[in-house]
Amino acid sequence: MKNHPAILSSILHNPASFMLQGNRALVVNASSDSHSLACKQLPTCHVVVYGPLGRRILMTDPDGCPLHECEWGKHDDGTVYLVSARIYLDWGQWVGLKPSGLVNTMKLDLTTRPDWRTLTRHDLRMMASLAMGVAAEEVAFFYADDDLVLDDTGHAMIRQRKDAFYVLEDGTWDRAQFMSCMSAMHWARIDYLPVVELFKSLLPGTGSATFELIRGLYDDQNPHQPRPLQYRGIPTYPSAAAFGLFGNFFTPMHRGEEHPFTVFMDPPRSQEVDWLPYPHPPVRYVEPGQRMCLTVKQGNLLKVTKTDDASGLSFVPFNQRGFAPCGKYMTVDSDRLLLHDHRTSHEIALRPTWGITHQSKRHAGNQAVMNKANSWEGLFADCAPVVSPQEAYSAVLLYPEDETPIGDLASQPFVADFLNDFIEQDQRLVVQVGQSGQILIHGFDGVIGSLLTFDRLRSTTIVYSHGAYAQKHAQSVWNQLAQGNRLDWQTSYRFLSEDDFRYGASAYDLMYVWLPFASYDEESTLQNRLRRISEALRPNALAFLAGPDSLSSIVSGLSLEIVFGDLVANLQPFRMHQSILPKAALHPRLTVWGLKGS
Repeated sequence: MKNHPAILSSILHNPASFMLQGNRALVVNASSDSHSLACKQLPTCHVVVYGPLGRRILMTDPDGCPLHECEWGKHDDGTVYLVSARIYLDWGQWVGLKPSGLVNTMKLDLTTRPDWRTLTRHDLRMMASLAMGVAAEEVAFFYADDDLVLDDTGHAMIRQRKDAFYVLEDGTWDRAQFMSCMSAMHWARIDYLPVVELFKSLLPGTGSATFELIRGLYDDQNPHQPRPLQYRGIPTYPSAAAFGLFGNFFTPMHRGEEHPFTVFMDPPRSQEVDWLPYPHPPVRYVEPGQRMCLTVKQGNLLKVTKTDDASGLSFVPFNQRGFAPCGKYMTVDSDRLLLHDHRTSHEIALRPTWGITHQSKRHAGNQAVMNKANSWEGLFADCAPVVSPQEAYSAVLLYPEDETPIGDLASQPFVADFLNDFIEQDQRLVVQVGQSGQILIHGFDGVIGSLLTFDRLRSTTIVYSHGAYAQKHAQSVWNQLAQGNRLDWQTSYRFLSEDDFRYGASAYDLMYVWLPFASYDEESTLQNRLRRISEALRPNALAFLAGPDSLSSIVSGLSLEIVFGDLVANLQPFRMHQSILPKAALHPRLTVWGLKGS
């Protein structure tokens, strides 16, 4: 490995380079041991620093801006393992990765089996294979001997390890908040592509930045003969988005005549697709002075993210249909980069070090020039909420990894998913909901998009109190309408802040209302809210409420009929969540109610 003393010295003197505890000690010792660290400059001029164990501990862009950092350790038997990693996101946030950071255990009493005294780990794997409907080889791949413990009293403990993602609020592990998890990787020898769980909780850019790390480690470990990788998990969750993400860094191949995408999207066959390294994976360039990060692949500019952009969206090229999400698009013209949205345009001189060699221009068929009124901001009745860039990019629902009760916003998907399934299974409800012309969604800020319909023109009022989430869902509504050539429907979706909304202005055929946890013990507040709901609900119209278990007694005397009521903790969507985070806990009184106007 060719060393670059000047480059390495510059990186070592950058206080932002190394923030992981073990690496900081390495940097301190580097001055006395010139051979403990080495660096390599890639063809794109990105730099990789290797520690004394021969493993990458840092990757920077050509200007020395850190993109990811890894800390490695060594077991007593000499095997090397990844302690933790930090990953930089395009918009300035750092996320942390902790191998086996989430460990769930399950205990089994095997004494009811006559053969319990002779059971082995292999038998446990075969039992798991039958129970989960997966091949025994997959169980063996994900459950090592250390994960299966049998004692001499007929009891077994099965340990399920997952790698955990955390939001690093200050870029270090001092203030870390659990974000998501994925199947445990073998980081010292990358041998498969992982399944990510709670993927909707990932901060924007986490997937591609993590694959930048995976691809970097893969290249380090396979310098001569590429090793085919497969997408594996128990179970797998193939999607077009996952296929696209993998395809940015690896090339899909299938031995048969079928297209790799078709095979990949069939869960039992996903692992039949081999993924080999794409010769020119995307690379990132951080420009602190311009407050932006660029992603370039083989001379093409893929996206530009501005860290000071309060929309929380990146600029991207138009797709083949001439569409760019929310009209935020970029063009490359000769020696200039142009960034456009409905508010403003930016012109930035191209730097040769970015390696952008392909131009991209606006062409016939691109979406029309927008102004504030016909942009996503026009969905807000008065004006769009004031949201900081950090709030905009961070508008995802996060869940505790322990017994801490889940908050209002993060609890809402369990209610929304249940209601969608509940309605879909009852044809009468399907018809009634489909015929609703006036709809109110009040307080479901975390799941607005899950409750909206786009099948026909109707009037929908969305009342919100969390600006960043309302903005995110308004952007999604605009994209849906634009892609369906229905922007003339934009005025039928109206976002109102809680302060600007009053019951009584309209009568509704369908209502979705979230009653905040803080109101559960305030009976007068609940009575007043339910009275206003009953007055706003048309006769025989439906209202779905999430509120306390005591709501049935409060409804008495109002023009409301209770159709059903179920504790959310007992419903399938939350049970599915507990299969990922077994310690998860909801507000014990949270109940979903179905009411009918009378």
